[in-house]
Amino acid sequence: MSFLEALAIAGAGLVAGTINTIVGSGSLITFPTLLAFGFSPVVANVSNTVGLVPGSLSGAVAYRSELRGQRPRLLVLGAASVTGGIVGAVLLLVLPGSVFRHVVPALILAACVLVALQPRLSARLAQNRDRHAHGGPVLFGSVFLAGVYGGYFGAAQGVILVSLLGIFFADHLQRLNAAKNVLALLVNGAAALLFMVFAHVAWDAAGLVAAGSVVGGQVGGVLGRRLPAPLLRGVIIAVGVAAAVALLA
Repeated sequence: MSFLEALAIAGAGLVAGTINTIVGSGSLITFPTLLAFGFSPVVANVSNTVGLVPGSLSGAVAYRSELRGQRPRLLVLGAASVTGGIVGAVLLLVLPGSVFRHVVPALILAACVLVALQPRLSARLAQNRDRHAHGGPVLFGSVFLAGVYGGYFGAAQGVILVSLLGIFFADHLQRLNAAKNVLALLVNGAAALLFMVFAHVAWDAAGLVAAGSVVGGQVGGVLGRRLPAPLLRGVIIAVGVAAAVALLA
């Protein structure tokens, strides 16, 4: 790997870490970059997941003030994320890539619709919030499925998670974004541990992505916190649509 290639991969990691912290879909930057430099799709996906874990941790730390008071809900939903991430990672290792190829764009677009309708749906589900402090079994199952998707590929899983949390919790969007960062970290971390044991990881590429994404996580924390809720919602929708279009291309 040449110096310029290494610089490009680290730069892609920085951009991906920033995007993941603010919205999600950072894998649409790093994954194609690794493919462009000759890594096979599975190795690129695996190495990308491993490399982005430190960036996810960095983003969660950057949003630590918004995480105050969210431990109870994160303990419950975190279990769904970890379990889903493991299942998704297993699917990546045992199933052909064509299984989710046509489903992923539809999932992302559906998540964008949920983000757009979140205020209206949130008001209608106000009574359910009173009954289920942690969102109830529907949210738990939905977060689990989001974890399965995240463990398999992960692009735009942040869009899906924010849309789900916004529907079931009456909370500020910045706090929900902070919770999203933790749940995404758990999904990626669980999948990465499995990949490190049972899959081939290109450690040079993963290390470069990790170095860039750690810096990007801090940058994303600063930028994302300054966005007002309506603008952040608009950014989430725009990135989600762009992700779906890119995957369909």
